[in-house]
Amino acid sequence: MHAAKLVVDCANTHGEGIFWNPADQRLWWTDIPAEHIWSYKPQSGEISKHKMPDRVCCFAPSKTGDFIVAFADRISFYSLQSGELACLHSFESANLETRLNDGRADRHGNFVVGGMNDVTAAADSSVIRVNSDLSVTRLLDDISCANSICFSPLGDVMYFADTPKRQIMAFDYQPARPLMGERVYADLSAAVGFPDGSCVDSQGGVWNAEWEGGRVVRRSAEGEVEQVIELPVWKPTCCAFGGVNLDVLYITTSCLMTPAQRIQAEPGSGGLFAVKPGVQGIADQPFAG
Repeated sequence: MHAAKLVVDCANTHGEGIFWNPADQRLWWTDIPAEHIWSYKPQSGEISKHKMPDRVCCFAPSKTGDFIVAFADRISFYSLQSGELACLHSFESANLETRLNDGRADRHGNFVVGGMNDVTAAADSSVIRVNSDLSVTRLLDDISCANSICFSPLGDVMYFADTPKRQIMAFDYQPARPLMGERVYADLSAAVGFPDGSCVDSQGGVWNAEWEGGRVVRRSAEGEVEQVIELPVWKPTCCAFGGVNLDVLYITTSCLMTPAQRIQAEPGSGGLFAVKPGVQGIADQPFAG
């Protein structure tokens, strides 16, 4: 069992959506309610924070050097340098209770992202894919809180959790076809926490941050628990491998809906944590659109 250590005391309200960008050798993540995106360059220790025009729920680099950004109600291209925005797709504009939540580029350079009901937690949101030709495909319906979207090293399996159901599902995945072969990959019904954000390592293991569980758990491709990373804070949210050798697991955390007394008792709440777990990650593909 390993323990993660605080590396950036950023005190995010709700840190989320972390990824490693090989193009600039930085980790990027979002603090959703604060409308900021953050970056951290491990080689130099440089930290940056950027004010955004709206809540960024998740985002990914694109092959152009800009970001594809899932704001609460739309998906847009965004240039950090110029601030220029170009809306690609509005999300569930007829439902004022839902917003986008978790997403990641697949191994083919498409952007898969899912929503949540941010008001009642009703199962009335969806998961979509923004394809590299900028068309949009609806993948899943009747979703309460989309999380854990990640892909096997070959890109032929997609992992996904509707968080309140406390299960991580696996699907056979091909970009030109609907999701197929749905099965339970991991059952968290007996766990303390709920499945939140996930990433995959080079061996096909899935690393899942357990919301309100204070830990990140690695499962093999077959779903067996093989490693547990303990955190000194209650609410880990998402994880990604980063660093020059992709051998450091970075973990975002949250203070959202946490009593002030508990935050005081858990220094580093909302911070960025890191651990070397003994395996290497695999870099995400940039969005190819």
